[in-house]
Amino acid sequence: MKKQRKSRALSPNYASPNQLVLSGFENPFDQQLDPGNRWVVLSHLIPWDEICNLYLKHVGVSSTGRPGLSPRVVLGSLMIKHLCNLDDRETVSQISENIYMQYFLGYCSFTHEAPFDASLFVDLRKRLGLDTINAINERIVQLKTGMEFVKKESDKDDSGIDPDEDSLSGGSANKGRIIFDATACPQDIAYPTDLNLLNEAREISENLIDQLYTHLLHDKKPRSYRKVARKRYLKTAQKKKKSKKEIRNSVRIQLGYLKRNINSIHRLLDAYPNLPLKKKDRKYLYVIQTLFDQQLYMYKSRTHTVEDRIVSIHQPHVCPIVRGKSQAKVEFGSKIHVSIIDGISFLDELSWDAFNEGSHMEHYVEKYRERFGCYPREVLADQIYCSRPNRVMLKEKGIKLLAKPLGRPSPMSIHVSPGERNPIEGKFGQAKTGYGLNRIKARLRQTSESWIACIFLVLNLVKLAGMALPCLIQNLWFSFSALLLEIIANKSDGRNNSYRNREIADANRIKYELVC
Repeated sequence: MKKQRKSRALSPNYASPNQLVLSGFENPFDQQLDPGNRWVVLSHLIPWDEICNLYLKHVGVSSTGRPGLSPRVVLGSLMIKHLCNLDDRETVSQISENIYMQYFLGYCSFTHEAPFDASLFVDLRKRLGLDTINAINERIVQLKTGMEFVKKESDKDDSGIDPDEDSLSGGSANKGRIIFDATACPQDIAYPTDLNLLNEAREISENLIDQLYTHLLHDKKPRSYRKVARKRYLKTAQKKKKSKKEIRNSVRIQLGYLKRNINSIHRLLDAYPNLPLKKKDRKYLYVIQTLFDQQLYMYKSRTHTVEDRIVSIHQPHVCPIVRGKSQAKVEFGSKIHVSIIDGISFLDELSWDAFNEGSHMEHYVEKYRERFGCYPREVLADQIYCSRPNRVMLKEKGIKLLAKPLGRPSPMSIHVSPGERNPIEGKFGQAKTGYGLNRIKARLRQTSESWIACIFLVLNLVKLAGMALPCLIQNLWFSFSALLLEIIANKSDGRNNSYRNREIADANRIKYELVC
């Protein structure tokens, strides 16, 4: 069968959006597209020059071979994928059909060709990784600080005191409020059971026996009893109600077949001078051997827990995370810790093993200091963070903990209403319902981490897009003020007075351009 060739469309070369354009030579998109469209608004909000430099610094530029894709096409495609919650193939199709998405990616004209093959998304997620996407997210978040600069300047009173610096700070340099919480990101895997895992491992071992056996090196092909083993598995698996005794008996039978196949594989490998298996098959061999050891230990000890338990043969890095929720007491995936600061989400930690977020609280507070140069004024956290060592640590740093106090409640104590933690719970709901955080479809560990980081990048982009309209109204007010002062300056009789008004008008115009 002839191998299918992947089509590679010519992607546009990267052009800085800050490049000056002569009058009459504007991009046709700028003249015909709706300026209020979400993709047009987002394209003006994102600092493409800086995030593209971060991408090229991490990936590198090769001086030989075919030129690489434009960094804006690469990063913009990942943003479109998670913003619309699409799969890889559908994302490429939507880009080739939507003129606004192509404008967002930096195209100068509409084209029906796909920007790249859908399978390239896997390589892009491998190249970027968790650290690079978090660095891009940190840079985009700085836009929010620039948008709020004018508002904070206008909110200051005549004494020059910022109203945000209230009595809670106690005269210290601590500023801002931070909300902490953790959640799990389930992977797209089947619900694991001991019997199903052993059956899948047995089928993989049979395929490995078929690959390793050759007439030249081996006399007789080892028997695997695959048909009999399949019937014994289906006899129990197809029952609606299975007793513990039936499940245990079926697990014992599958363990026997799997042990026989693993021993046969090792005998076949002894006849080869070198290991003939490919990298993927070697990985499967190591995984099924580890799975067999774990299942045999749990069968003999009559327990269902083991350290680093394998719940998926194809994704062995996935571990069970005990959450204790009403819908799912155990989730299978990674656990993340998120901080919310003024509506902006920061991915502080991502781990494939369960961890106690309360014991890492000092690390999260120090990360806040690295980002903003000071400690937070207030910390709003769940009960798991409110241990005595954490309370002592926050008191030493001058940080107020908004939580239920220790000891017997008194009528004078200030209680925190449950609704104050709604922002971070809402972010989790938005990410899981709208952007696919509740079902990570990536297979590898590295690509799954990139998938999760891209979702939080999109969350912040949506937040910035919502801030674009108030910022635009504020910009129009500055423009109107500058125009009004110019009119007053032109009608003024005195030269000094006119010169002074023009200075004020120029200052307001510069302020308007900076906000834009």
